[in-house]
Amino acid sequence: MRTAVVAVVMVMLCVMMVHADVKPQRDFNLQRFAGKWYRVGLAYDSPGFVPYRDKLKASMGIITLLPNGNVNLTMWDATPMGCQSKLYQYEKTSVPGQFTYFSTRHNMVKDITVVDTNYTEYAVVLKHKVFNREYTQLALYGRSQRIRNDVINKFKAIALSQGFPRESILTPPPAENCPPSGSGR
Repeated sequence: MRTAVVAVVMVMLCVMMVHADVKPQRDFNLQRFAGKWYRVGLAYDSPGFVPYRDKLKASMGIITLLPNGNVNLTMWDATPMGCQSKLYQYEKTSVPGQFTYFSTRHNMVKDITVVDTNYTEYAVVLKHKVFNREYTQLALYGRSQRIRNDVINKFKAIALSQGFPRESILTPPPAENCPPSGSGR
């Protein structure tokens, strides 16, 4: 019975997302959202990313609240050159759960929208809500590197509803020793 209810809710969510602009998590609570997250899923079909799909590993990030209401995201990614750390500065908007930041890689301001989260287990985050295949990503974050299958399936359903092809939806394996022990864990 529970599986049937979850399936119906997922279908309803997908239908609503296809027919409406992407909205942030209802009653978003930044205090509860702060802390450690692992990026355990990614939907991204930019042609420039295709050669790297098989090399992607789960990454770890820490959301830190700033006194002015903005947040910093420190992200660690396993790359061929080793474990790399980057700092992203997200500026709050007038809508709770939506942020902007300047992407130096793409030389443009991007929107970040926390689409869905239960705060203790998972979060689905859309990067750049104005849909453009080259720059839009949907990410699944977990408070641990292991996440329940029904949450992964929910993430995949949301990604498909946003037009991502099935082959662009990834659930990468965990990165080993990234970040290195003692730096952020």
